[in-house]
Amino acid sequence: MTTEPFPPFETARLQLRCVMAQDAAATSVLMTPQVSRWLASWPIPFTAEMAAARIEGARALAFSRHALPLAVVEKSSETLLGWAMLYRNTTDHCRGSFGYWLGERHHGKGYMRELAPAVVAAGFAKFDFTIIEAGAQPSNAASFAVMRSCGMTFSRSELVHAPARGRDELCDIFEIRRPISASHCSGPNRD
Repeated sequence: MTTEPFPPFETARLQLRCVMAQDAAATSVLMTPQVSRWLASWPIPFTAEMAAARIEGARALAFSRHALPLAVVEKSSETLLGWAMLYRNTTDHCRGSFGYWLGERHHGKGYMRELAPAVVAAGFAKFDFTIIEAGAQPSNAASFAVMRSCGMTFSRSELVHAPARGRDELCDIFEIRRPISASHCSGPNRD
């Protein structure tokens, strides 16, 4: 019997595996005000209990084929660096939403540009999405560089509710489309 919803995969320096209960304490420590300010649903303080609940919910979504919640782990040290998440849109099952963050001390090392193409490829392969999108506040230049690194282009600007701060925030949304030659999306139960 499988205990994980999907097998881990790797990039040159990183292992990407499903988040696990034992990631809760490290997740809590990594979620600082400087990281949270860019994230709509990661409030401060973000306690280990909150992280454990987030992990439990993310794993349930992974087992039901609605999410790919990834712990970003440095292979050489086995240190948790942050998260990358790919979620199925609840109203359009052929569209995925890509989110990501790293702890402050791991910024500026090229980890996100390294992992983003791998996560997008996994999303298209595992979920058969037609479109994968990501968004960020207009001043988040680093995030837009990550989006461009995996082939995303600007789609639109829209207000996005940020429950972490209890307000709507303007975000620029980038997206990438599945190559035309690939199969058509059929929703969450596709094998």
